Amino acid sequence: MDEMVRYRTTVAGGQEIFYREAGSPDAPVLLLLHGYPTSSHMFRDLIPRLATRYRLVAPDHLGFGYSAAPSVDDFDYTFANLAEITAAFTERLGLSRFAMYVQDYGAPIGWRLATAHPERVTAIVTQNGNAYLDGLDEEFWAPIRAYGTDPSPVTEAPVRQSQSLEATRWQYTHGVPDESLVSPDAWRHDFALLQRPGNVDIQLRIARDYITNIELYPAFQEYFRASQVPLLAVWGAHDEIFRPGGATAFQRDLPDAEVHLLPAGHFALESHGAQIARLVDDFLGRVLPR
Repeated sequence: MDEMVRYRTTVAGGQEIFYREAGSPDAPVLLLLHGYPTSSHMFRDLIPRLATRYRLVAPDHLGFGYSAAPSVDDFDYTFANLAEITAAFTERLGLSRFAMYVQDYGAPIGWRLATAHPERVTAIVTQNGNAYLDGLDEEFWAPIRAYGTDPSPVTEAPVRQSQSLEATRWQYTHGVPDESLVSPDAWRHDFALLQRPGNVDIQLRIARDYITNIELYPAFQEYFRASQVPLLAVWGAHDEIFRPGGATAFQRDLPDAEVHLLPAGHFALESHGAQIARLVDDFLGRVLPR
């Protein structure tokens, strides 16, 4: 019965956080931190594939999925504050030691958790979760950098456009050699939740803060060097948001890091979920204490 997924809500940092959970309470913990514009929904197939050996816990970040989404007037949507909510969530669930699976926005949230409490993180799996300038596609990131540096109606316009249905679909299908492997349920689910009242403003506020993550790259890299945390990078090699150079760059600071570049895009789990599950299971089975 451990593979059965349960859908729960708790309060962390004064906010209601929805999460998916499966696996034995006594098993090693894998904390799953999703990216933009999705939610724990992106892990819907991965969780049951790993739940016989691990305890999987996948929260929706505040403002995403089924978690609370207070207005930008009631909560300051910065990555630092999202990380604080996530830290409170782990403490609420008693997750004192855990491996992390991070993707996109989940990466800088996870890196903040790890730099604040390196003793809690047992291993890292990063799926297009970046920490190096090598991984940034400058054409993609230029409008976000401009908006973060000088927010105005002019710099906001292209970032606002990135919340359209077509832009959401592009994140899932671009770079995937066989688009028929990607369920339209994924991007339509994300887009529907993005359209909740006030959510556009939430996402714009978060995007404006993204440059703070880039500024912290040196600190994140120092954490990797100091901790020598076991790390597996499973990366969609055709991603035009975070280039494959971001995956191989981990080996500069973590010489034992394992890197797998897959023929996939930004959301590699959608087209290569079974392969990624096998890689993660093999990696965690070797590096986690039992």
